[in-house]
Parts: sequence; structure tokens; C-alpha cells
Amino acid sequence: MKKGTQGKGRASRSGAQELRHLGRAVKAPETPGEATLDRIDNPHPDAPYLVRFTAPEFTSLCPITGQPDFAHLVIDYVPGAHLVESKSLKLYLGAFRNEGVFHEDCTVGIAQRLMREIKPAWLRIAGYWFPRGGMPIDVFFQSGTPPKGVWVPDPGVAPYRGRG
Repeated sequence: MKKGTQGKGRASRSGAQELRHLGRAVKAPETPGEATLDRIDNPHPDAPYLVRFTAPEFTSLCPITGQPDFAHLVIDYVPGAHLVESKSLKLYLGAFRNEGVFHEDCTVGIAQRLMREIKPAWLRIAGYWFPRGGMPIDVFFQSGTPPKGVWVPDPGVAPYRGRG
């Protein structure tokens, strides 16, 4: 068992919330609003560092046509007191497969939800949406200036070049 956890779905540090997803079979939420995001205590609250989640196969639905939209999301954040638990984040992002939402609302909404739930010291999300109607849409959100001393790498996603 990894240091810092107990076998009963709770982080061992005081003040951690009940973990509802990790180590359990859970039903995938049908909508992002039904999804819960678990958080755990930051094991290194005094060391500024960056956490990156990449979702290269993110999907949602066009709110007008119901057709699928596809994106490559890169979520970077500098933890405050908490980390987002990755399984709960995966289930939350997967719930967008049934959600009719415009690219801008989706990308910024994910950032705002993470800001509310885990209160990071800094957060950035890059949404690289694949073309529909011949035009890709890229949406970027950043909560402010990254904390001093934190290395923030490039998102690493090449701009859309079609078949070239």
C-alpha cells in the first residue's frame, strides 16, 4: 500500500474527504453535473509543483446538432491544499460525452469547476478542439500568473495542420 493512504477509501491525513471512486467499482455519471470530484490532501504543500492531466480523446456534443465534438485537453495546475483524485476527474470528463455544450463553455466550465472544488494555487486548461465545419477552435483559460519557481512546460499539442 502506498504511503499516505489507508485501505478503506480515506486519505490518512486529517481533513481529507471521503474518497468515493478510488478502489471501487462506480457507475459512470451521465452528466458533468452528476459527477463528483474527489480530492486528497497535497502531500507536499510547501513545494510548488505542477500537475498535468492530458485527455487526448475528450468528447462532448454540439448543443445544436447533437453531433459529437472531439478535443485534446491539457489541464495544468499548481496544487494548493488539495489534489484532484484522477479517477474522479476521468469520470467527470467522460460525462461530457452526453453533454450538449459549446467548446468555450465546456473548456472554461471545466476550469471553473476545478477552481471551486480543489482551489489550486494556479490553473491552466488548453482545449484543442478538432475541426467541424472546416475550422478548429482552441480555447485557453488561465487563473492568473503561475507561482514563482514553478516550471510550466508548453502544453505540447501542435497547432492543427490538417493533412499537411
